[in-house]
Amino acid sequence: MTRTVVLYGRPGCHLCEDAREILVRVGADLPFALQERDIEQDDVLHRAYLERIPVVALDGEELFEFFVDEDELRRRLTA
Repeated sequence: MTRTVVLYGRPGCHLCEDAREILVRVGADLPFALQERDIEQDDVLHRAYLERIPVVALDGEELFEFFVDEDELRRRLTA
């Protein structure tokens, strides 16, 4: 079963770029489907995530906001 990681963010967000780099690095070792959601393209997402981005969810469960804990992400992907 392919795991799915969703990155909620917006263009120009340096923390979002940092999170993306970690996700790409982890994905090279532990493959998963990466989906990116631009919160500025959806009013509901914008209201939900504006003050929290980036938010990273694994298979629908929010795991991180602001920063990604790479070790914890790896642990969760292999659990």
